[in-house]
Amino acid sequence: MAEEKGYTLGDKRDAVNEKVTDTTCDINTLFSELGFSTFILSLSTSVLVHLGELPDPVTSTKGANLQLARQTISVIELLKEKTRGNLTEEEENSSILCSTT
Repeated sequence: MAEEKGYTLGDKRDAVNEKVTDTTCDINTLFSELGFSTFILSLSTSVLVHLGELPDPVTSTKGANLQLARQTISVIELLKEKTRGNLTEEEENSSILCSTT
């Protein structure tokens, strides 16, 4: 699974490093800001892509994959259960976990 369509993980990492050339957002700044809320936002965006609501960021096409959407929603529900009472106030106030039922 390390290779996909002829690309290795190293190729993908190199491509990301090349794209992050803006001096206001270097690769270290980008990854230092990844926190719990950003992680949840990433998961919720993934759900929207899998539901066909947003285009796939790689192919720019919309298409539904309900099995992947359901699986990602289940991960969010699991995180909600497992993090209850363990989030910082900021994470709790900004997290999508608070608004899910």
